Amino acid sequence: MSDSETAYDPTSLEGVPEAGRTRLQQNRAGLFTSDLSVNEFLLVRQAGFDPVGLVVGSSIFHIGLQMAGWKKSQEMTVLSEAMYSARQLAMTRMEEEADQLGADGVVGVRLDIGRYEWGQDMAEFIAIGTAVKHREGVLHRAPNGRPFTSDLSGQDFWTLLRTGHRPVGMVMGNCVYHVAHRGMLKSIAQTGRNVELTNFTQALYDARELAMERMQSEAQEVGAEGIVGVSLQEKSHGWGSHTIEFFAVGTAIVPSEGHDGSVPAPTPVLDLS
Repeated sequence: MSDSETAYDPTSLEGVPEAGRTRLQQNRAGLFTSDLSVNEFLLVRQAGFDPVGLVVGSSIFHIGLQMAGWKKSQEMTVLSEAMYSARQLAMTRMEEEADQLGADGVVGVRLDIGRYEWGQDMAEFIAIGTAVKHREGVLHRAPNGRPFTSDLSGQDFWTLLRTGHRPVGMVMGNCVYHVAHRGMLKSIAQTGRNVELTNFTQALYDARELAMERMQSEAQEVGAEGIVGVSLQEKSHGWGSHTIEFFAVGTAIVPSEGHDGSVPAPTPVLDLS
């Protein structure tokens, strides 16, 4: 284990409500909570892990204002940074709760965004998942000593471990992009014709690539072998039809220590649905 792994300081519960601290104390006393399905619960336990508690992180963020030219396609960097920072805060707070439970990691992580009528320029970013701990005390934390995070289902988590790999963390990349409007004369000239709208094609292509490249850069920073379960989401978040966010997220993985690389045959699992 490296110095960076041994020097890890447990995170605090600063900002966690009193009811949340009581809930975590109940989990530490032995009562686990989980959003795993029964099948997922069975497979996570079969993989050698026990759920120790449902962990949550939240951040209500004010989204700044940025103007863009009508005819110019460009990244809205103020919005990109706000959306990324808010998600990162929620994720960090979720990890802090997992750390307080002594968990090795968090599986089945969901990242949601909620908006409320009392703040049209505000959004709540929520990270939630099930904290798990290895039953035999085998180290499965990320290289920086923090609990790993993964958006894999319980079934996929079990399967991943059987292939000789383990998750080290969720990696993300995003890009908020303004797509230039077409001029009136060009729109009229293209009416009724089959023709590629090259300005739209290039703008969306550029935005997707920026999000995916940033996700891959995060994976390189944690020394990952690859990323599994990647999803690429597109949402406007109420900014209007010509401003859209591309959000790429997946689980970075590394080979498990001491595994010979062979992939065992699937084990039949009772369908409890």
